[in-house]
Amino acid sequence: MYDHHAQFFTATILEWKKLLKPDKYKNIIVDSLKFLVKEERVKVYAFVIMPNHIHLIWKINETLKRERVQADFLKFTAQQIKFDLKANHPKVLEQFYVGAKDREYQIWERNPLSIDLYNEQILLKKLTYLHNNPVQESWKLSSVPESYPYSSAKFYNDGIDSFGFLSHYVGE
Repeated sequence: MYDHHAQFFTATILEWKKLLKPDKYKNIIVDSLKFLVKEERVKVYAFVIMPNHIHLIWKINETLKRERVQADFLKFTAQQIKFDLKANHPKVLEQFYVGAKDREYQIWERNPLSIDLYNEQILLKKLTYLHNNPVQESWKLSSVPESYPYSSAKFYNDGIDSFGFLSHYVGE
């Protein structure tokens, strides 16, 4: 057994490229999160998918190694995006060529940020930050957090989980 807290997790696309602009790549991430929840590997409390990074608040199942679940999630999403790029956008895929010993292409930056959220006050601070990301001046993806479609803000605003995989952090 491992002692897992909820975590604030951030992963960034290689060199901050805005690869996640197309909805089809955001949907790969959403589908992967759905799968992880369905398989009871994680509980997802909050998320936002930005053009070049993602933020999650999730809790990994106590019986699993956090690093393994995180690596599996990033590897799977990278592979799915890479398959689409190879088939439909080979010129874009070239931008992710790294020619490393262990990989030809790299989608995600190495060493994603993962911070344990030890109390509700810290969790709420990260939840607010995450949901406000799309409305920030530098992004202007939405005028209010709950209208940005690739975020859990609407779930926290009106209680509707249109993704089918969210859990409210209260009571956890």
